[in-house]
Formats: sequence, structure tokens, C-alpha cells
Amino acid sequence: MTEQLQDQIKAQVSGSPVHVFMKGTPEWPQCGFSKAVCDVFNALGVQFTATNTLENLDAYRPALHAVTQWPTIPQIFVNGEFIGGCDILIEMYNSGELQQLLGLQAAVPAE
Repeated sequence: MTEQLQDQIKAQVSGSPVHVFMKGTPEWPQCGFSKAVCDVFNALGVQFTATNTLENLDAYRPALHAVTQWPTIPQIFVNGEFIGGCDILIEMYNSGELQQLLGLQAAVPAE
């Protein structure tokens, strides 16, 4: 099952410019970290697809870990590449790196 799910994960990631494996849905996040990820993308006006890992958490955890080597959920992919979890996303957002990666105008840091 894990190998089949890994293939499914890869297909989902390649089928959307921004995909998040999260707890809950974008409309109803089920953990604070998943909500924070949704908040960042919503603040930027970025549409994204998501997979609710709570539908089968025992299967998703090992499958995602096999694909990304990342231990926690949510996991964020941009343009088919794994970028990290919530903490990395927020760091990238705060630095303007996320906006640049997404093709948005990056904020100019205050001097």
C-alpha cells in the first residue's frame, strides 16, 4: 500500500503548482500548523490543492516520509518540489523567498 500511495502522492504533486498534504481541508484545517499554511497561501491569494491526510493518517505518514524524508505534516510542494513544512513556509514567506518562488512580487525588507 505504501508504494502505491507514494505513486499517488507523486501524481498529486505533479498535477498542481501548489499542493499541501495537511490535516483537514483548506476550508476546515484540523491543526494549527495546517491552518497557518492555509493562512499564508490565502494572504498571498495563491490557489492550492490539498490532501486531507487524516482520511488515512497511518498510511500517509510513512508514504510521505518515504517521498520527502520529512517527519511532520503539513508538507508543502511548489512546482513539483518539496519545500518543507509549516515552519519553512513561514520563514520563506517572511523573507520574501516564497513570493519569489511563486512568481509574486517579493516584499522589500525594511531597513
